[in-house]
Amino acid sequence: MAFLRFNKAQQDAFLPHIESGVITFIGATTENPSFSLNAALLSRCRVVVLEKLSPESLTTILQRALADNHISISESSTERKAGNMSREALNYLANIVDGDARSAINTLQMIIESRNLNSHIDLEQVKEAAKRSHVLYDRTGDQHYFMASALQKSIRGSDDNAALYWLARMLKGGEDPTYIARRLVRCASEDVGLGDPTALPLAVAAFQGCQLIGKPECDVLLAQATVHLARAKKIPEVYKALNAVYQNIDQGSLPPVPLHLRNATSKLTEQLGWGKGYSANPAKVKNITYMPEELKNVNFFK
Repeated sequence: MAFLRFNKAQQDAFLPHIESGVITFIGATTENPSFSLNAALLSRCRVVVLEKLSPESLTTILQRALADNHISISESSTERKAGNMSREALNYLANIVDGDARSAINTLQMIIESRNLNSHIDLEQVKEAAKRSHVLYDRTGDQHYFMASALQKSIRGSDDNAALYWLARMLKGGEDPTYIARRLVRCASEDVGLGDPTALPLAVAAFQGCQLIGKPECDVLLAQATVHLARAKKIPEVYKALNAVYQNIDQGSLPPVPLHLRNATSKLTEQLGWGKGYSANPAKVKNITYMPEELKNVNFFK
C-alpha cells in the first residue's frame, strides 16, 4: 500500500479529499494498519482482516498447481513414481507455510524447477526447499510482537512447556537472540519479581552470554533462562507498586520535597530549615516521615 509510505503528518493532507469523495482510498497490506495509518484516517476506513488459509485450503491450491505441471500425487510414502509428489510431502508443505499461499506456491515452484524432469518429489526435498524459501517468522511485523507477547505470557502463567515452544519459534525464525534476552530480563523483574531473587541475575547472565557467544550456540542459554523464569514463583509486587506510583503522579498534584529531606548546601538553606531534624543514622531520628505531607497515608504496596 503506497499510502503507508507517507508519515502520519503527511497523511492528514489527504483526509479532506477522502471525506469529500475526491479520493477513494482502497488498499491491501501485510502491515498492521493501526500502526501505519493515523487515527483520523483509520476511523474513516472499513478494515477487513484476511485470515491465513487453512492447511486444507492450501492443499487444494497446491494440488491445482501440481495438476498444471502434470504432476500426480502418490498416496503412499513408499510409492516413488517418477513425476509424482508424495502425499506426505504435500501435507508437510501445506502445514509449514503458516497459511501463506504465496509462500507455498513459491516453494513448490522452486522444487519443480530444481528437480529432474521425471524425478519423484519426497518429504526431504520439501524440507530442504522450505529452509531456503520460507520465512516462518517476520522479525519486523506483527509476528515479532505476537510471539514476544506469547513468550512473556507463557512465562507469567508458569507454563514452561509453552514458553519453550514460543522461544524456539522465535529462534528458528531468525529473531535476534539479544532481543529475546532483553525480554527475559524484563520478565525476571516484572513477572517473577521478589518471588525468586535469582531470576534477575540469571536473565542478565543469559543476556551477556548471548552477546559473548552469539548464535546459534546461545540458544540453550535462552532456553535455560526461559524455563527458570516460567517455573519460578511469581511475586510482581514491585512492578504493581511502581505502576501505582506512576498513576498517582499522572493523576495527582506533585507536592514538593519536604524540607527535612533536602540537603542544606549553604547557610541560607540551613536558615530556611532544609535538612532540619534529619540524621543519616535512623536510630537517632524519631517520628520522621519520608513521604510528602499530602501523601503520608498513601501506601503503594496495598
